[in-house]
Amino acid sequence: MRAAVMYGAGDVRVETVADPKPRESTDAVVRVVSSCVCGSDLHLYRSMPAVPEGLPMGHEFIGVVEDTGWDVTGLKSGDLVVAPFSYADNTCALCREGLHTSCPEGGIFSGAQAEAVLVPHAEGTLVRLPVEEDSALLPSLLTLADVYTTGHHAAVTAGVRPGKTTTVVGDGAVGLLAVLSARRLGAERIILMGRHTGRTDLGRRFGATDVVAERGPEGIERVRELTGGEGTHTVLEAVGHLDAYETAVGVVRAGGVVSRVGVPQYEQAPIGFSTVFGGNITLTGGPTPVRSYIEELLPDVLEGRVEPGLVFDRSVDLERTPEGYRAMHAREALKVLVRP
Repeated sequence: MRAAVMYGAGDVRVETVADPKPRESTDAVVRVVSSCVCGSDLHLYRSMPAVPEGLPMGHEFIGVVEDTGWDVTGLKSGDLVVAPFSYADNTCALCREGLHTSCPEGGIFSGAQAEAVLVPHAEGTLVRLPVEEDSALLPSLLTLADVYTTGHHAAVTAGVRPGKTTTVVGDGAVGLLAVLSARRLGAERIILMGRHTGRTDLGRRFGATDVVAERGPEGIERVRELTGGEGTHTVLEAVGHLDAYETAVGVVRAGGVVSRVGVPQYEQAPIGFSTVFGGNITLTGGPTPVRSYIEELLPDVLEGRVEPGLVFDRSVDLERTPEGYRAMHAREALKVLVRP
């Protein structure tokens, strides 16, 4: 089969690799109908050291079950499914608590930008979709694999609720879907910090009430001005860089919550008296346990109450996946859909 493989920074190739086959009794093989390029893929695209054996890329996909191990009884050939970016058994204590990304039997998918994917713990991981593989809803359904559920996780862990204010740091796909999620949970005011007009216009469509284009101290000052000097009750940090974290801490209200869902590109951040401790600020967030959110979010997508698939502004076929990476890296595209 054909698959996208990364050999180092800026070096993505589409190659012929071995077809996946079930190895364990709980495995399934899924033919990919649609996948995409994630912002976290770009971290590797910008910094990965060169390696002689490439890294299979991609962790978000919708597909059709083609083969299963002998212990898989809840799925059958022909089922259209969405896969969380992390597989899990969905039976252990951590999964039952909604922490599927910490499942001791789990892991993160690698190799979803391909014609087919091997899925461990298929029954615990995959969710059947009640549509056909040519449905117009597929882009929005694909966001349930990661980007929409990540925005939702930011809003949930921050405690976004009616009557409260929130700031979203970052106008990438996760940030925009954090805006949509904050609106869905009833936030009274949503300030989106971003400076790319096409993206912030979509953010307004998703529910942002204000847009702040300034960065750094100027951006912090502007948010403070908009909130009477107080800052917002919650902040959803969707970038992962240290300056975004510093902005988040700078705009949160005393007693507020900062939720970080951008994959951190730093190991240390200030949490002392003048930043977090003195203001009774709560830090939360982390990798979203997608599997625990899909059933909650799926009905709104199926019934058209939300349209998270609007974050996809470019589509490429699998052979042109390297072009998709380049376009996202150059900020010519917000999020790229990949079709085999």
